[in-house]
Amino acid sequence: MADGPLAGVLVADFSRVLAGPYATMLLADLGADVVKVEGPRGDDTRSWTPPARGETSTYYLGVNRGKRSIALDLRDERDARLARELARRADVLVENFRPGGLDRYGLGYAAVSAANPGLVYASISGFGSGAGARVPGYDLMVQAMSGLMSLTGEPGGPPYRAGISVFDVMAGNHAVIGVLAALRHRDATGRGQHVEVNLMSSALTGLVNQSSAYVAGGVVPFRMGNAHPSVFPYEPLPTADHDLIVAAANDGQFRKLCEVLGIPEVADDPRFARNADRTQRRDELRPLLVARLVTRPAEEWFALLVAAGVPSGPINTIDGGFAAAERFGLEPVVVVGEGERAVPTTRHPIRFSETPAGYALPPPELDEHGAELRAWLEDSHE
Repeated sequence: MADGPLAGVLVADFSRVLAGPYATMLLADLGADVVKVEGPRGDDTRSWTPPARGETSTYYLGVNRGKRSIALDLRDERDARLARELARRADVLVENFRPGGLDRYGLGYAAVSAANPGLVYASISGFGSGAGARVPGYDLMVQAMSGLMSLTGEPGGPPYRAGISVFDVMAGNHAVIGVLAALRHRDATGRGQHVEVNLMSSALTGLVNQSSAYVAGGVVPFRMGNAHPSVFPYEPLPTADHDLIVAAANDGQFRKLCEVLGIPEVADDPRFARNADRTQRRDELRPLLVARLVTRPAEEWFALLVAAGVPSGPINTIDGGFAAAERFGLEPVVVVGEGERAVPTTRHPIRFSETPAGYALPPPELDEHGAELRAWLEDSHE
């Protein structure tokens, strides 16, 4: 039996690809018993290669640790009955079929909650269960349709997608928040509920200051490359060798930046006294900063600026990111499983002083736990 704050919570995971599996992996890290229900051909991401570790996609490995797998063909009545029994016993069900897609198997919210009134049933979709229900939901589509791609890229250049499926991950996090809140409600009332999350709403709230610029200010933001619309300096700046991120986001940080660069008089210049001034006059200020930064390499400036309390950092590749996390003592990699089944994975992002995250099971092979789960589900004494 797993430890953790969610120990004893049974999660029926009917999700695939990224948003749902990411959410259920986080729940598993926190001690939930997650049963991953896959079709006979398995989760799509099992075959999303390259890259791979052995025969298995690293994409799949990245979001499926801590789970038990059972392969069920929901078109087969016997398998569908086992799936309904799992839903009847579960505390939480997570699914990302198209809205209404599980109804035909007796696994929609209405049917399942009638048999299990305390169930927290979490649905993740692309565009909600209303007028957008029929539109397939993939992260790339939402990056485009939400407006994110209009903000990503150089001014005058083409729009770009983010380097990861950012709204899938965001929706997965929102699903976890919703599940935990609904479990809290169930603890107080005994009643479960339907928790709905969609990528489009996650995208619009996730655009934060950019979406607020439109909603509250009537401004439609535009692509600015690496520049920030409301803060300067807050972007990569050239040094003697590589670009360095400099993020002097308030007046005090800007003054410290100027002192480190040896140009304290710039902080006293009334043209640059406040953030709004610096942002409006970025074309005047940038050359003054760059003229000093190009006299030393990025790593030297990084050390000096951080020592002075000025946010800055090098632009790393992924390996450099993990190396930096190691230097900071964050221990970013955890190995799950033993022997040939040992898989390096990325550490759960939350640290708990009393109930730490656990990593009991490696990402499962397809139907790896099918026999034991079938026997358990068929046991009429449960």
